[in-house]
Amino acid sequence: MTLRIRTLAVAAAAALAVAGLGAPGAGAAPSGLWDDFNGDGYRDLAIGTPKANGGTVTVLFGSASGVSPARSVNVTQNTPGVPGTSESVDQFGENVTSGDVNGDGYADLIVGAPYEEITGKPRGAVTIVWGGANPFTSGGSMLTAPSAEAFQFGTGTAFADLDGDGTGNLVVVGADTFWWYADGKPTQDGALAPEVGFLPEDVRLDGVVAGHFSSTDGSDYVLYGSRTDSAADYVGLLRGGPGDIGSSYSVLAEGGAGGAAWDRAVAAGDINGDGYDDLVTGNTRVAKGGSFTVRYGKAAGLPATGTTYTQASPGVPGTDEDYDSFGAAVAVGDATGDGYADVAVGASYETVDGRRSVGNVVFLKGGSGGLTTSGAQSFHQATPGVPGAAEAGDHFGSSLRLRDINGNGRADLAVGAFGEDVLPDGYDDGAAWVLRGTTSGLTASYATAFNATDFGYPVVDGRKFADVFAR
Repeated sequence: MTLRIRTLAVAAAAALAVAGLGAPGAGAAPSGLWDDFNGDGYRDLAIGTPKANGGTVTVLFGSASGVSPARSVNVTQNTPGVPGTSESVDQFGENVTSGDVNGDGYADLIVGAPYEEITGKPRGAVTIVWGGANPFTSGGSMLTAPSAEAFQFGTGTAFADLDGDGTGNLVVVGADTFWWYADGKPTQDGALAPEVGFLPEDVRLDGVVAGHFSSTDGSDYVLYGSRTDSAADYVGLLRGGPGDIGSSYSVLAEGGAGGAAWDRAVAAGDINGDGYDDLVTGNTRVAKGGSFTVRYGKAAGLPATGTTYTQASPGVPGTDEDYDSFGAAVAVGDATGDGYADVAVGASYETVDGRRSVGNVVFLKGGSGGLTTSGAQSFHQATPGVPGAAEAGDHFGSSLRLRDINGNGRADLAVGAFGEDVLPDGYDDGAAWVLRGTTSGLTASYATAFNATDFGYPVVDGRKFADVFAR
């Protein structure tokens, strides 16, 4: 669809962005939620747009009524107190995550910029912007490549308990390196390399996902990317816990040259409710039209093989067609509130009503037996209730996130469409939607949509707003 420029809430959003203030409810006691930046008890939605003027991160603050541009803030490297300077090549916001890094009870914003130019060092940086009662007004801290080998430092980030002591650790990957930081505020000289080297020299990573995939004390980490010598997809599992980090590593998958855009196609959550996280990986070039695979966690860890689904699988909506890119993005979260994580899968090149590359999202439910196709749903811009209209080249479903942002115990689905055009003359400006979770699944009722102009940004061709959602 083409979204018309809306003026409602732009002034309010721009004012918040200039002031750096988080939202109504500032001053609330910290909730301890890993993505609640202002401590009001609601999870917040962080959106990365790395291709715009060096990169931006837009944070929409959750509330009982969901999210709105009127309750938002823009964070860039030109924001007062944020280290660095916005430069066209930085890709600030290429990956975004969060966690209480400094231990004050408020979530902090963690932003990767893998092409940040640092004099005398390889490219790449990670910026932590401090949350608080008035989030993002207390500045931040930048970490740069800790060694000459750590090029594209900040390619992926995660914040979870690595060593099993109950306190979160920041983990950062570069193109082919893995680094972690001890408890407390990370410092530039505090980066720790694994005791045992485990990555093949020709691996180029796209990111990292943490999860409780096994009975290990602490978190395990899935690292994903490709092999430069063959362009084959690569997925590996690093076991956490006390002991020598790096000593327990296994390859989960390798092959299938030129797979998905991995930074949007790997997610984790407990789909079958057994207490272990399960891994979902999309791959646009496995099977006709694309696929995704579920590997179920267990005490011994993730298996090398899993269950693969395509649009030809019984009960999965749609038809497997060449170039659909089914599996281009995946997200995991409990949208029904039944205690089992559900799965959303993007097919960002799906043809809808004869129009090519409109894009589509498929929603599948979790349960005690694992993922089920019973009651599966499909959403696109021609679905009643979804704002806008289906137009060629929108790429609805190019990025996804499932998290509860209105505090009702059910995850809401955020959907990006990098090819959305914004009137009067935009091209590939990008836009985002939020669909609410219900006990029966997702609903388009009360769906909202917004684009960069709603946050005070001008129309810019190729901005691709909402190219990234925070994990």
